[in-house]
Amino acid sequence: MADPYIVIIAGGKGERFWPQSRAERPKQLLPIVGDDPLLTQTVERVLPIVPRENIFVITSAVQEKGVRDVCPQLPKENIIAEPEGRDTAAAVGLAAAIVGARDPEGVFAILPADHVIHNGKKYQSDLKAAFEAAAKEPVMVTIGISPTEPATGFGYVQAGAVRRTIRRKKIYDVKRFVEKPNLPTAKKYLRAGTYFWNAGMFIWSVGVVETAIAKFAPKLDAGLDLIRTALAKGRKLGPVMKKVYPTLQKISVDYALLEKSDNVVMLPSTFDWDDVGAWPAVTRHYQADDAGNVGRGRRIIEQANNNIIFTEGDHLVAVVGASDLIVVHTPDATLVCPKDKAQEIKAAVKQVSTLADAAKFL
Repeated sequence: MADPYIVIIAGGKGERFWPQSRAERPKQLLPIVGDDPLLTQTVERVLPIVPRENIFVITSAVQEKGVRDVCPQLPKENIIAEPEGRDTAAAVGLAAAIVGARDPEGVFAILPADHVIHNGKKYQSDLKAAFEAAAKEPVMVTIGISPTEPATGFGYVQAGAVRRTIRRKKIYDVKRFVEKPNLPTAKKYLRAGTYFWNAGMFIWSVGVVETAIAKFAPKLDAGLDLIRTALAKGRKLGPVMKKVYPTLQKISVDYALLEKSDNVVMLPSTFDWDDVGAWPAVTRHYQADDAGNVGRGRRIIEQANNNIIFTEGDHLVAVVGASDLIVVHTPDATLVCPKDKAQEIKAAVKQVSTLADAAKFL
């Protein structure tokens, strides 16, 4: 098998991590967990199995500079900025066009930029098996995460029969994708043992992706064909992207392709995984003090329990007699929020957007 390709999707806003996460420097460009930005960690995690010239990052125009700053190891032309976000199906189609221009028979993975994975060797082993599965037959491979709790914030994948074994890893046919469930349904999925979290990691060949887009999303395919044609003629990507991309159909890859295809298979992960979706998730990755407080930066804690405290620079934060709070201080904004209201931070960001000088805070 020829060298595979990696395409990392890095355009999310990360609003649940405000005020650290901003439009130009969102969650994936921050060291939310660990010493390096999450995107940098993602790139470094795949470098042992994919040459750097085969790693691409698709991001937004506003985040392009930040992505280039944290990915100096990648060729400049491998960082592509969408002039306008058009959801994941368009990004996948763009990825297929870019990889296909290099290698029409190419196999590539679509990976999120902002997940936390500590066991790099197991992750790399699973990716290698997924690449082999996608190279052996025309299938769409997804990596399923074994659920550890009845989570209601993730979509699920239901595994069917074992299709084949690669590198001693079982590959299952996928029965169906299901949307984020309510709690009773999530508990039922957990008990069944055949449902896995959909982590948004997909591996497939250029031909499989483009055939599916042509079949299930013909409007999207028509626009993408203009990009493919420009690349085939050796034209620069920028001008055609600027003209065509904002006109592409806006639809998720799950809805456009995966839920409608009958050639989807799943590889259960063997690595640890966390999508770190909001501030409370960081408690799983930081050493807590005796009172359960975690954080980073200069802080004083007195008679306070189970708080999350992040501060930047030399600013000192003191928390006294308070429990179960999120306290985040940046040079121009401070957040104080009960941990059980973390999902409401996005609503606060919407209010920030109404300020006369909103741009400096977003």
